[in-house]
Amino acid sequence: MSKSLRLDKVAKHFGSLVAVDEVSLDIEPGEFICFLGPSGCGKTTLLRLITGFENLTSGDIIYDGKVINHLPPQKRDFGIVFQSYALFPNMTVKQNIAFGLRMRNIPQRLIDERVDEMLQMIGLAGWQDHYPAQLSGGQQQRVALGRAIAIKPNVLLLDEPLSALDAKIRVRLRTVIKRLQQDLGVTLIYVTHDQEEALALADRVVIMRDGRFRQIGTPFEIYKKPQTSFVAEFVGTSNFISGLRTGNHIQCGSRKFTVAGADGVGVDGDSIHLAIRPESIELVGSKLDIEDCTPENIVETRAEVINFLGAVVRITFLMEEEEMFIDIPEKDFEKMALARGDKLMLHFPPEAFYAYTEMFSKLI
Repeated sequence: MSKSLRLDKVAKHFGSLVAVDEVSLDIEPGEFICFLGPSGCGKTTLLRLITGFENLTSGDIIYDGKVINHLPPQKRDFGIVFQSYALFPNMTVKQNIAFGLRMRNIPQRLIDERVDEMLQMIGLAGWQDHYPAQLSGGQQQRVALGRAIAIKPNVLLLDEPLSALDAKIRVRLRTVIKRLQQDLGVTLIYVTHDQEEALALADRVVIMRDGRFRQIGTPFEIYKKPQTSFVAEFVGTSNFISGLRTGNHIQCGSRKFTVAGADGVGVDGDSIHLAIRPESIELVGSKLDIEDCTPENIVETRAEVINFLGAVVRITFLMEEEEMFIDIPEKDFEKMALARGDKLMLHFPPEAFYAYTEMFSKLI
């Protein structure tokens, strides 16, 4: 049965560098948590603190009600899968998966049964006598996963396990990982910089930047209700517009937008930064009548660049000399026969804006 894990004001300093800055989190038994953030945000350092491969500067890691700061990795009842797989090249698939079981002096008969069970579970039945060099990257990662869960850990920690694989294999292995986690009921902590991966897998996503937690929530909450401009930019794609607040209006250059809830952000005269998702902007005249639009939120512009992205088509346009995007479902775009340079009439729904008083330094 899984046990609760708690991070209480956990911090890690490397000299004057604060890698993890007093973060706290309660992780429920059987929960799938993703630490998501850009390179250098502290997510891998935090994972290493949880596993015991790094020592805390301050704070506590509490597992099953007990502080485990002093315990070495092998005493923490955790399974760990690294980005580099870390398989033993001179051992077969079967021997790699059995390694942790042998270290625990489990009888050979039970080891054989458990290895066979793992091979079935990770989809590598019949590959037990192959060596790592004879396997693809995806197969090697499955072996690493099988080795980690063979010992029946209560907590499984994965450090960017799919980042070295190609896109299609990553998607397939995401399904394998999610299914294993649900079938085993294990608590899983997953580190990634891939937002799609985090949103697809996690029960809750923890957004990190500069060693701190910036937002914690379900994938839906993170995407649909970003609490800061950084989250709105980092997760998904957002268009940003800056202006001055007057009641529920934001004056952006020559345009004044009606923004639902803007009068609750800052005070009149404040600089306000608006974010709106490309899929939230509406094309007037296809499925939307101009009579159903907020008049001041209609923008006339032209299609500058058209990019086919599969399920959607992304159109780049200019507003106040800034490049912005609108995403249109591929089926709708096909009917419209839009071309570069064609006029666009766009509607920015008042309720589709996110409003912030701060604006982070944009990612490069």
